[in-house]
Amino acid sequence: MPWNTNDYPASMKNLDDVVRKKAIDIGNALLDSNYPEDRAIPIAISQAKEWYNDASEKEIRSYKHQENPKKSDKHDDDSNSDLLDNDVQVYFEDNEWKVKTKGAKRPDSTFEHKQDAVDRAKEIAQNKNSNVIRYTKDGKKQD
Repeated sequence: MPWNTNDYPASMKNLDDVVRKKAIDIGNALLDSNYPEDRAIPIAISQAKEWYNDASEKEIRSYKHQENPKKSDKHDDDSNSDLLDNDVQVYFEDNEWKVKTKGAKRPDSTFEHKQDAVDRAKEIAQNKNSNVIRYTKDGKKQD
């Protein structure tokens, strides 16, 4: 069932208002893509927190003043919902460790140290109930 700023999962109640708004928006997009509610909620919360941490003050202010999400909102169906169950890869390229969902066009994030990349990949994979695939610096798959 889609949500709005007056009716949302209890797990979102302690979020900052703008983070909650973003989580509702992300969650509704996942639900629109036929993603199960029990998996959409933690993904939406995690992605909203990440967006907030990475967004500029201007972007946050702008989003805060946009119209609140409604239960009837429709979302584009070009959201790559097929990537939601794909494994998460950690690989070395261009002198940095990258974290990318298998089949995605670009990495989710990049890191100087492999362990930081692995930690981020585990977080993503846990939210998606998928696996982490690690590669060595020379591109060989690790067990």
